[in-house]
Amino acid sequence: MAMYFSLILVIATLVTGTVWLVDKFVLAPKRQLNLAETEAQCAQPLSEEAQRKITQPNGFVETSVQIFPVIAFVMVLRSFLYEPFQIPSGSMMPNLFDGDFILVNKFNYGLRDPVTRSKFWENGDPERGDVVVFKYPEDERIDYIKRVIGVPGDVVIYRNKSLYIRPACAEDAKDCPGAEKVMNDFLATGEYFQFDMPLTRYNENLPGRSHEILVNNNTYQQTRRFHNQPGTVKGEWVVPEGAYFVMGDNRDNSQDSRFWGFVPEDNLVGEAVAIWMSFEFDRPEDSWLPGWFPTGIRFERIGGIN
Repeated sequence: MAMYFSLILVIATLVTGTVWLVDKFVLAPKRQLNLAETEAQCAQPLSEEAQRKITQPNGFVETSVQIFPVIAFVMVLRSFLYEPFQIPSGSMMPNLFDGDFILVNKFNYGLRDPVTRSKFWENGDPERGDVVVFKYPEDERIDYIKRVIGVPGDVVIYRNKSLYIRPACAEDAKDCPGAEKVMNDFLATGEYFQFDMPLTRYNENLPGRSHEILVNNNTYQQTRRFHNQPGTVKGEWVVPEGAYFVMGDNRDNSQDSRFWGFVPEDNLVGEAVAIWMSFEFDRPEDSWLPGWFPTGIRFERIGGIN
């Protein structure tokens, strides 16, 4: 849907922009010339109403000229600067909730053509800990949001619900370190629930970045469903060049790289940087309100994303 909207926005900008140019340099001068010729043929000065009728463009041209600056501004803002997204699930709890509306920075990782998504300007690469929006590799019509855990060259291991990372290391390096466990600091249990089971909240200390995660210690790790990368054992992945390994912060309620593989660099949309609005949708089962209608605003959630 986002891809179609981008295409429609580009077409609308091109059409209205073309009309604006033609009117400014061709049609408007002709109307002024017609006005001057008409006034020269009249003994009395024309009324303001008569002048307006001669110089006024037709409805299509007038509308295009008026909306072109607005459409062009929206296209530039949405395509190259910031784009709004809505969080559709709880896979990024406790940092992002269903009902959060976020802003995605689209220039941190370079600029792309809004239709073909080909990059034409390099600016930077995702780092471990970044929260990114990307096109789901198995269906690029769908946007996903997850956290970057592994960058190209990293070895990522997820074993017994513990995360291990060996940073990228040159093949000929003599002192390449082994994979180190990412330490988690216990915070609380029972603040969040999944299928009536309490979730445990930890502070996960990624190299250079820390953030909160949720773990369901009452369920088994779904190792048999893990993506099996050729040449590695299940639960272990080597991040290839031009790709990233991502995971949800709600570790036992997230479909991520553990299950379907890596995110190609070309699929990146941008970095989630802020929550600009957050709605609640909790309601009793007998409520007459439609499911999409918010029941409250969580003002305390508005702000930056950790």
